[in-house]
Amino acid sequence: MTSLAIDVHQLCKRFGQHMAVDSVDIQMPKGQIWGFLGPNGSGKTTTIRMICGLLKPTAGSGQCLGYDIVHEADAIRAETGYMTQKFSFWTDLSVRENLDFIARIYRLPQARATVDQTLEKLGLQNRQQQLAGELSGGWKQRLALAAVSMHQPQLLLLDEPTAGVDPQARREFWDEIHHLANQGVTVLVSTHYMDEAERCDRIVYLANGRLLVEGSVVDIIAQSGLITFRAEGSGPQLRALGERLNHRPGIDRATYYGSALHVSGRHRQQLMAALEHGNSSTEFQEVTPSLDDVFIHLMQQAGRDKRFAS
Repeated sequence: MTSLAIDVHQLCKRFGQHMAVDSVDIQMPKGQIWGFLGPNGSGKTTTIRMICGLLKPTAGSGQCLGYDIVHEADAIRAETGYMTQKFSFWTDLSVRENLDFIARIYRLPQARATVDQTLEKLGLQNRQQQLAGELSGGWKQRLALAAVSMHQPQLLLLDEPTAGVDPQARREFWDEIHHLANQGVTVLVSTHYMDEAERCDRIVYLANGRLLVEGSVVDIIAQSGLITFRAEGSGPQLRALGERLNHRPGIDRATYYGSALHVSGRHRQQLMAALEHGNSSTEFQEVTPSLDDVFIHLMQQAGRDKRFAS
């Protein structure tokens, strides 16, 4: 049997004259957590839907969980949990009623006991009679995770699962994701949060429908070729300095982070010359680029999205 949960080649999806996803290759081993990154509209959701058999590719081929993504889509969906961006369960049913209904859809044996175990595992017992529509964002996401994992899928596809959720709820959600991965579940999760991407084994970056880079966070930062300097100081002073530096040759980006200014470029001599020019009062130290620095760099590198231009 293959050791890959996802093995797809040259996936393309065209909507009319527009190419939404263009020649994407993914080979993802079982039991890992991968982060799917990229700006809005980059093709992440469309790729996820092709992988799990909800969308038929225009071109390309591959397997998911050992099944052909075109001809065995039903088998893939039976062993996959797919959590959409928007809460997609029944707001006028209680938490328990939602899970009861999902258990019947999957024809789970001992459905009542399974629902009881799921409620307990995800801390939903005290809210089981509450209407789903009355839950906060974090509790809705916990219910959604319960619903898509209750049938013990081999693969979880999570499409921006923590958007709009508070930091504590996000941390608890990710603790559960890592617990599932420790049990052998493979997880592919799209996210815009860099701290979440750093909790993944590997990340894949898409832009303009194409896969730009794939690798561990450490590898992707190293491969970016970015050189980053950091300065700390008063807010107004650093903000003003950042605006001036953004217009100097050799500087790709100067970004203000509350109490620090990150200045990045790809050519050391030009970057250092730009920093030294007229900045005698500000001390910069070289640091490892953050994933956020690299994310912005990749967006600039990708350029303007021309797929849907008229």
